[in-house]
Amino acid sequence: MTVSKHRILVVDDLMDNLFLMQTLLEAEGYEVEMADNGHSAIEKTESTSPDLILLDVMMPDMNGYEVTQRIRQNPNIPYIPILLVTAHDQPKATEGLNSGANDFIRKPIDFEELLARVRAFLQFRDRTQSA
Repeated sequence: MTVSKHRILVVDDLMDNLFLMQTLLEAEGYEVEMADNGHSAIEKTESTSPDLILLDVMMPDMNGYEVTQRIRQNPNIPYIPILLVTAHDQPKATEGLNSGANDFIRKPIDFEELLARVRAFLQFRDRTQSA
């Protein structure tokens, strides 16, 4: 039996954040694709359908809530867990959840918490897809 690597799309307008997340996730064995804006994130999601999306909330042009909403409204994109990443002390949880996000991760990121959530969402996705 071959084990397929999970593909994670990381979306952030800051290259340092993208590199940090890429390094952390690749060290755990995940394939990482990166996007530095909302439009690119939507294009990559439509073309490659990642297994999970880590999406920064505060980005120029299109914020994470808008990106989430556009992904959820596109019938050609299969269901993908979306974790919003925010530096806000009190993220607008209802706005994020209403837009279709599954959860929030706060900055500065607790890497153990992030990895635990990533594993949990990917395991849940794997179970629901094989059912």
